[in-house]
Order: sequence, then C-alpha cells, then structure tokens
Amino acid sequence: MLWFFLSLASAFAVAVVDALSKKALGRSDPYVVAWVRLGYCIPFLALSLFWIRIPPLDAAFFRVILVLLPLEITALLLYTHALRQSPLSLTIPFLALTPVFLIVTSYLILGERVDASGIAGILMITAGGYLLHLHTVRKGWLEPFRAILREKGSRKMIIVAFLYSLTANLGKVAIRHSSPAFFGVVYFPLLAAVSLPFLGVVSQGAYKTLLTRKRIFLLIGLFQTIMIFAQFTALSIAEVPYVISIKRTSLLFSILFGWIFFREERIRERMLGAVFMVGGVVLILL
Repeated sequence: MLWFFLSLASAFAVAVVDALSKKALGRSDPYVVAWVRLGYCIPFLALSLFWIRIPPLDAAFFRVILVLLPLEITALLLYTHALRQSPLSLTIPFLALTPVFLIVTSYLILGERVDASGIAGILMITAGGYLLHLHTVRKGWLEPFRAILREKGSRKMIIVAFLYSLTANLGKVAIRHSSPAFFGVVYFPLLAAVSLPFLGVVSQGAYKTLLTRKRIFLLIGLFQTIMIFAQFTALSIAEVPYVISIKRTSLLFSILFGWIFFREERIRERMLGAVFMVGGVVLILL
C-alpha cells in the first residue's frame, strides 16, 4: 500500500501547486508560471544530489528523454494557460481523463493491460464531465457537452490529459533505464534548462519577473518537489495506470481550493461531477 499513500501525497501536492499557480497568474503570465513549476524546484532537488547514486545510463534513456522534453513542455504550457483562462473547478477535473487515455497508451508503450472494469470507469468519468455543467441541461441534453467545448480551459486540459498519458508511460520507461530518484531529480531541472532560453523570447520581462515574486514561487517549487519524489517513487513500485489514477484525485482537492481561495461558483455541482470522475478512476484501478 505504500504506492497508494505516495500517490495520494502526490495528488495533494499537485493540487497545492495548481492553486498557488493560479494565484501567481494574477500578476505573472502563463509562460513565467510554467517555468517556475520547473525551475523553482531545483534548489530543493539539488539537496538530494548528495545521497542519490547516478545509475548506468544507456542509449534508450537518452532517446526517451528527447521524446519526453517537447511533450512535457507543451503540456505544461497548455496547463498554465488553462488555469488562467478558466476556474480550477472547470479545468483540473478533466485530468481525470488521463487514466482513460492510459488504457490505450500503457498497452501500446509498456504492454500493460487494464481489465474490463475500465469500461465502466470510462462511462463514469464521462458522466462526471457532463455533471460539471449540469445547470446548462435546461437548454438541451447535449448542452453540458457543448459547454465543455466552449470553455477554453477545459478544452486545453483535455489535450493535457492525453499528453500526460504519454509522458507517464515514457517516464516509466526512463525510470526502467535509470532509477526513480535519479530521474525525478534530473528530469525537471533539465526541462527548466531547455525551456529557459525560449522564455525570454515568448515573454517580455520574464527573467526579471522570475526574481521579483520569490515567496510564492519558492512555495510552488517546494510542493512541486514533494510531488516529484512521491510520484516517481510510486511509479517504481506500481503500474502506471494505478499511480496516475490515484494522483488524479487531486481534482477533489483543487475544487475545494477553488471554492475556499477563489470563491468559485456552482461548487456542489462541480464536486458531484468530480466525485463521479474519481469513481470512474477507481473502477479503472480495480
């Protein structure tokens, strides 16, 4: 059960990171906040370098990293844009689609199979997405689905969910050719280093902004580090769909944070949808 508690810790940590990121987006653009989620965890990750052994690295590890980098950066940019454009309670829940996509991608990439209860899980997650916009049903039974498509942040987060189904599996391949601790410590600083030169191009005054809001940025970095260690340790001892499924319970924490800190509306309706989505995740897990 250790993998379960590690995955749950990862879920809580990423929900905190999302809430802090949305707060930071009030005064910083999405490109800066996206980089902060990568770069500001480096000071905390660096502390672990003293006791982490560097494993033998083969060509397969570097090939996977080359594929992972553009996918991860694209997903993170879409993620932060989604947080800025839409409420937490209408964006984060769609990450529950990742386990649905994982049913296919885990089989294609890793040969891992999820049993037939996954179909029931998919139906529950779909129902949960419908319930997020239940108040629009008076305009027609299909209106909740149309509302999803109209919400820019929701559309972007659905794409992110698919990309994360790829990066989760590729990340496990990289772990198999290195170690969980080494990959977790090296991967995010590498992402930060690769994306830093482009940050100044796409965001004017970005480098100055990175140094002006240290308190909230360091908090983002701290909880991102907790998420990294918890997730990659869990991935080393459990199947990818199981770990990511539990991690997606972060959407419940995010909806609560949206209500508590951002006064988001229709929380009961959105929480009901989120509960259905988590129920679907559990069915996929079983």
